[in-house]
Amino acid sequence: MVGTKAPPSLLYMVKQVELVVRSHLDELVRPAGITALQYTSLTVLERHDGLSAAQLARDSFVTAQSIADLVRSLETRGLVRRERNPRNRRELRILLTDEGRELLARFGEPVRDLEERMIRELTAHQAEQFRQALSKAWQALS
Repeated sequence: MVGTKAPPSLLYMVKQVELVVRSHLDELVRPAGITALQYTSLTVLERHDGLSAAQLARDSFVTAQSIADLVRSLETRGLVRRERNPRNRRELRILLTDEGRELLARFGEPVRDLEERMIRELTAHQAEQFRQALSKAWQALS
């Protein structure tokens, strides 16, 4: 049909959402002197404290190379600490500090507000379907 445009691809739409969320999150956490990627890494540690750098990189969506700089920066700020894994002395575990937990607590509500704003036009059922669809899409590509 002439004149009808195809809708944007789902990949394009997912990237649009990711970029706008990251932009808002960067703006939100900037006063704390951290980036959205650093904040994401802290939330990963909040759920799974004591990860290796490789595990943290995977779960934080950054490369293994960039996680070293990210962790070093968070450690300098006193938000994380590293310690030897007692089961594998060659491995360093990354753990949240009390300061890291306090920062996450301080930004918990504003981040929840951002998420709520993102799904404001969805019913509770649609929001849950959205969550499930995103999870299935991620699993299909992982």
